[in-house]
Amino acid sequence: MMGTMGDTESIRKRALSLISEDGRGVAMRLAKEFDLSRQAVHKHLKELRSTGLIEAEGSTRARVYRLVPLASAHRSYPREGLAEDRVWREIVAPVVSGLPENVVDIWRYGVTEMVNNAVDHSGSPTVEVGAWRDAVKTFGMIRDAGEGIFLKIQRAFGFYDPRESILELAKGKLTTDPVNHTGEGIFFASRVFDSFLIRSGNLSFFHDKYPLDLLADRPGEALGTTVNMWLSNGSLRTLKSVFDEFAVPEAYTFAKTIVPVRLAQYEGEKLVSRSQAKRLSMRFERFRHVILDFAEVVEIGQAFADELFRVFAQAHPQVELSAENMTPEVERMVQRARVGPGETA
Repeated sequence: MMGTMGDTESIRKRALSLISEDGRGVAMRLAKEFDLSRQAVHKHLKELRSTGLIEAEGSTRARVYRLVPLASAHRSYPREGLAEDRVWREIVAPVVSGLPENVVDIWRYGVTEMVNNAVDHSGSPTVEVGAWRDAVKTFGMIRDAGEGIFLKIQRAFGFYDPRESILELAKGKLTTDPVNHTGEGIFFASRVFDSFLIRSGNLSFFHDKYPLDLLADRPGEALGTTVNMWLSNGSLRTLKSVFDEFAVPEAYTFAKTIVPVRLAQYEGEKLVSRSQAKRLSMRFERFRHVILDFAEVVEIGQAFADELFRVFAQAHPQVELSAENMTPEVERMVQRARVGPGETA
């Protein structure tokens, strides 16, 4: 309970947030949260409707509310010779105009990086860009009709499975054109937004603000590559804070990465072999600090742990290898590997 003292602004702001999450049962949830009468709640919702921020349909008890788009833009461009700053100025900048500077900066970075990737890598005849803003958040989309980012990376690096491309993108510093690209764009874009999704073929890669990385098989083939991005209009996140998170002290470059180990598990397989560990640790030597996130990994095999935490660690002493979100079973295997064979902790 938040009591009856909630001011009008906070009540209406919360109403918008609830509607953004789920437009059903809003009046009941708002009344309970602020200890308000239904009459008082409906007065606030009526006012939000009159200002054009929300719309509703259905009877009083079954009413469903939706946020109204306040600004939007959408266009398909010929890819050849397309400049990312032109797309920013024509499509996205007008939609996010008036939002806080840190939010505008994030949108400028994300859109220009993703459009540049589509222009330089997709081979698509066109690049489609759209942005939509409501009272709570802004959504952006970049789509091309090329061969697809996961297949392109698979082919360029000789991966056995396109899902390996997603694991490598999650690490960062991956590019098929090292002369012209650093491979940092997707890594940082996926972390500056509240939610970030790449869909290509029948695979999707999703990263959100918690943080969480997900790999999903989706029904049907999606042609080309689609990137979707969401960000709260009032986000306090800054580009600098995210860049700093993945730098190490005294090194103002991209030197640290967090690797979601679960992305190495395909179709429920267990992580037991040295070959799986070698696949996971590919390109770790490009970083000074690698954090292995074992969230949702219940157990690992002795050979897998030994390859990572003894063999790789001894061969690359310049790389700090650490682990987090381990189950007791995983932690025992990691400690055993770090001690080494024939030794005791």
